[in-house]
Amino acid sequence: MELEIQIKTLPSLPGVYQYYDKNGTILYVGKAKNLKKRVSSYFNKTHEIAKTNVLVKKIATIEHIVVDTETDALLLENNLIKKYQPRYNVMLKDDKTYPWICIKKERFPRIFLTRNVIKDGSEYYGPYPSVKMAKALLDLIKELYQLRSCSYDLSEKNIETKKYNICLDFHIGNCKGPCEGLQAEMDYDKDIQAIRNIVKGNFKESLQQFYDLMIYYSAEMEFEEAQKIKEKIDVLGNYQAKSTVVNPSISNVDVFSIVSDESYSYVNFLKIANGAIIQSHTVEIKKKLDETDKELLELAIIEIRQRFNSQSTEVYVPFEVDLGENIKVTIPKLGDKKRIIDLSLRNAKYYRQEQFKQLKIIDPDKHVNRIMAQMQKDLRLTAEPRYIECFDNSNIQGTNPVAACVVFKNGKASKKDYRHYNIKTVEGPDDFASMEEVVFRRYKRLLEEGQELPQLIVIDGGKGQLTSALKSLDILGLRHKIAIVGIAKRLEEIYYPGDPVPLYLNKTSETLKIIQQLRNEAHRFGITHHRNKRSKNALDNELEQILGIGKQTVVSLLKHFKSPKRVALASFDELGHVVGKSKAVIIFNYFQKNKN
Repeated sequence: MELEIQIKTLPSLPGVYQYYDKNGTILYVGKAKNLKKRVSSYFNKTHEIAKTNVLVKKIATIEHIVVDTETDALLLENNLIKKYQPRYNVMLKDDKTYPWICIKKERFPRIFLTRNVIKDGSEYYGPYPSVKMAKALLDLIKELYQLRSCSYDLSEKNIETKKYNICLDFHIGNCKGPCEGLQAEMDYDKDIQAIRNIVKGNFKESLQQFYDLMIYYSAEMEFEEAQKIKEKIDVLGNYQAKSTVVNPSISNVDVFSIVSDESYSYVNFLKIANGAIIQSHTVEIKKKLDETDKELLELAIIEIRQRFNSQSTEVYVPFEVDLGENIKVTIPKLGDKKRIIDLSLRNAKYYRQEQFKQLKIIDPDKHVNRIMAQMQKDLRLTAEPRYIECFDNSNIQGTNPVAACVVFKNGKASKKDYRHYNIKTVEGPDDFASMEEVVFRRYKRLLEEGQELPQLIVIDGGKGQLTSALKSLDILGLRHKIAIVGIAKRLEEIYYPGDPVPLYLNKTSETLKIIQQLRNEAHRFGITHHRNKRSKNALDNELEQILGIGKQTVVSLLKHFKSPKRVALASFDELGHVVGKSKAVIIFNYFQKNKN
């Protein structure tokens, strides 16, 4: 049952999943474009390969890491397989790694592909899961820029003494001959800077140069060369900037992030070793007192580092924490380091969402209690809003004004308690007066019948509608006995009585989602009633307009058939039985003519 719940609550996002047996031994690491769909496929059928069936039977728990793209999942899978060597994964005997593009640290730097990252000050970009893409990118760079491919030591002294001579690359136009001093170092470095932008994904200027080159070839009638450039432009357009999963400039670092709600905090840990994420773990912390995120994160970092025996001397965190003098604390603001913090935060958020989904299945009461506590805090209420009512007005061009009251109990719709209202005392499209009338009628009746009152009233509208509703509560003496707010549609701002500054809830807030659900349900319920009423009135008028049919006949028809629609659908014999054959002919022919 626990495994089934884990599968149901997996996110439909790219990532890597890990299967463990009952002893906590890792069995298998896999990548997925859609984690939920991929993991579910293991359990909803019998596999042709016997080994896969054995694997599925051994799985006791599932862990996963969410990443940004399918490419990131591929790279992360590679790192985890190499680290843990799970029994059911295929092992790469040659320990093959993905290629990088290297800009060598030297005068007139060479640019080439390599699978070995050497810490000699050179720049490495990648890795590239597709060798074809990396080679296409290099070909594209060489097409645009004339770079040396030789391994000569082009020191100033060697160039001045004419130690080297230009080679074939110079004669065929692939190099400008820096070995003989035919190209200045500053000019060469400008090309290198442009190439850095390309491999980082900032290739707007370079793309323009490609287009210019393609147009030049076309003008020279060299269509084959123009097509080659076009293909390379397409490759570059699809090129994805270097991965946030692996980056050689970030090594041996622990990354932590935290998300919190009213009762719990969730801390995610990413372990980066040798430029790659090799571990991810999220812990749930139940709050005892009103601890701050800073206090909880400091506690969690120390606990997690001890648990995983981490020796890293640097941690990345989203805000300042105090971890003593021996650990360097970095708060990234930009670039790859910031993206890794964001990735950690995403994993913490998804873990939190999964816990909520599992809790909803296993312990619905606890789930409701958590939401009610969160709503009380977010909306600054004196009591949990277990019982909420929401009002909305509906009219089109001032006709058939109606109102709707929908009821939510414990965060869920209670449809048996919904109520429709036909506006009686207001003429024309006056939303403010209509709101005042319906709120007064609703709570006057609840008071007279001694029924329970809600803890919260939500008014669909801004300050005007809220003020109108308050007038009725004042008359009934309920002003400070029931909390009341208005929600405006434009920016989803929450208005309070007597407060000109609205409350803006986070767009992902569960409290805002419940209020939006209330508002949308009230609107749907009110519009449905309005349309039904308008249709009924139109048919009532239509019956009275049939020549030869009087009001008494209309009353008889409605008394028998209950609605104008049923009159229109009745057979000739049914009509004759109620109003006689002569009038039945008139009514039946009228509706048949209109139908045709």
